Amino acid sequence: MINVIKGWFEKHFSDPQAIILIAILVLGAILVLYWGTILTPVLAGIIIAYVLEGLVKRFSSFGMPRFISFLMSYTLFLTALALILFGLVPLVISQVSQLVIDFPQILNKVQELILTIPEKYPMFADQEIEKMLGSFSTELVSVGQKLVTVSLSSAVDVFTVLVYLVVVPLLVFFLLKDKDVILNWFRRFLPVDRGLAYSVWKEVDAKMGNYIRGKLLEIVIVGVATFIPLKVMGMNYAATMSLLVGLSVIIPYVGAVAVTIPVAMIAWFQWGATSDFVYLMVAYLTVQFMDGNILVPLLFSEVVNMHPAAIIISVLFFGGLWGVWGVFFAIPLATLVQAVINSWPSIQTQST
Repeated sequence: MINVIKGWFEKHFSDPQAIILIAILVLGAILVLYWGTILTPVLAGIIIAYVLEGLVKRFSSFGMPRFISFLMSYTLFLTALALILFGLVPLVISQVSQLVIDFPQILNKVQELILTIPEKYPMFADQEIEKMLGSFSTELVSVGQKLVTVSLSSAVDVFTVLVYLVVVPLLVFFLLKDKDVILNWFRRFLPVDRGLAYSVWKEVDAKMGNYIRGKLLEIVIVGVATFIPLKVMGMNYAATMSLLVGLSVIIPYVGAVAVTIPVAMIAWFQWGATSDFVYLMVAYLTVQFMDGNILVPLLFSEVVNMHPAAIIISVLFFGGLWGVWGVFFAIPLATLVQAVINSWPSIQTQST
């Protein structure tokens, strides 16, 4: 048995390039796992610069000098950041504050709806309904308390956010402007024999860049497409709900299901069992249908080539390891694992 294990290990891990690749992956995972919180602004700056690099290359493909392409891309980034900070954020904060105030009324409305269940469906006993109501009320009160807690803790973190708003754009500026200088400096610390690591990164880079840019575009499109019918119909908290729906696409499959609950609850609280409620839910579900069946295949047809079960497992696994960052990068990280596995046969060939 020991000889079998030894033979398998020598067959798959005897190549020096494999050891180098594993060392790079382990070191990167340790850095993110143990110092991820401290390095949050640095990681955010690297990710934004990585996304903008695709835009820089796109402008450069039209014959523009890299410096001009860099300035145009960075200006677009600052413009988008300003629109979010001075347009979207104040509106969402105002609506969330109003939602916290209205939450007790929403709770009462839900309780009244539950109490009418025995009249419409006699198979449910009053005791069962009371038990369900008590459990449901406890959960909703807990959610309300968490909303208030998050609001208070967010106020404490204002200074941290302000620091990030200065540090991250500066990091993005220098990472984009001096990209070649920074990369050459890092290459000095890498082993010369890194062909396998380079081939894996080349495959991941092509898919990861397209995935991140496509995902950001999907967030914007789905958020705007949801906001239009919600705003036209006069739904309360339209901007906040649209933002949640847009961000829900970060978590494949699960996010769309989870965000439907608050949208339906708030729509029911505002209109009840009326035609307006039905029209709004039809419009909302239409956006979800078009996202899943038209937009996602269009944006990610050549990027995401994984079974839905593998995607969900990746979200759960990497989300458990690295929280929100892990959820957002679950598919790129799964792509990295897939690229490493696909490259392993070449090691066998070299070993033989």
